[in-house]
Amino acid sequence: MTEDDERIDAVLNEVGPRLRRVRRDRGVTLAELSAATGISVSTLSRLESGQRKPSLELLLPLARAHQVPLDELVGAPAVGDPRVKARPIVRHGRTMYPLTRQPGGLQAYKVIQEKPTEAPEPRVHEGYEWLYVLSGKLRLVLGEHDVVLTAGEAAEFDTRVPHWFGPTAEGPVEFLSLFGPQGERMHVRARPKK
Repeated sequence: MTEDDERIDAVLNEVGPRLRRVRRDRGVTLAELSAATGISVSTLSRLESGQRKPSLELLLPLARAHQVPLDELVGAPAVGDPRVKARPIVRHGRTMYPLTRQPGGLQAYKVIQEKPTEAPEPRVHEGYEWLYVLSGKLRLVLGEHDVVLTAGEAAEFDTRVPHWFGPTAEGPVEFLSLFGPQGERMHVRARPKK
């Protein structure tokens, strides 16, 4: 056995305990994980105990179900520059700077918006959102509430409640926004009503 083979075996031997730890940290049973992935409970149990070697066909649905990068499940060493160098996205008068690189799961953006829209158009979608104001004033319309957040203030809310946010008439606002995959589809790809 070569040194590379030994390294690969060592990495593969750590996958089972890592899978068990991730599942337990999330409070998920083997039966629940089986239902989410289509992988039998016995196969999942054998994977976690190291009695079955992991394969991509098994690890990919597990990574998707746990919403983690595949690297996290196999314990791949960190590689490359950790800085996020994504290009800004400009949509509907907002400039959004991605702060995360991994697709899916929790997404973070730094958002700058210069001018308010004419009238708030609250929308709903699946998910949960968190906002933190860096500078300026952010108006948040959430259900029956209409509040103004200033630098250093945060808000969190269920996005199934009608919501809208943007700068006040006083000037531009800069804020951080965190949301899940449903929110990403809404904020980045949705077209405004006509």
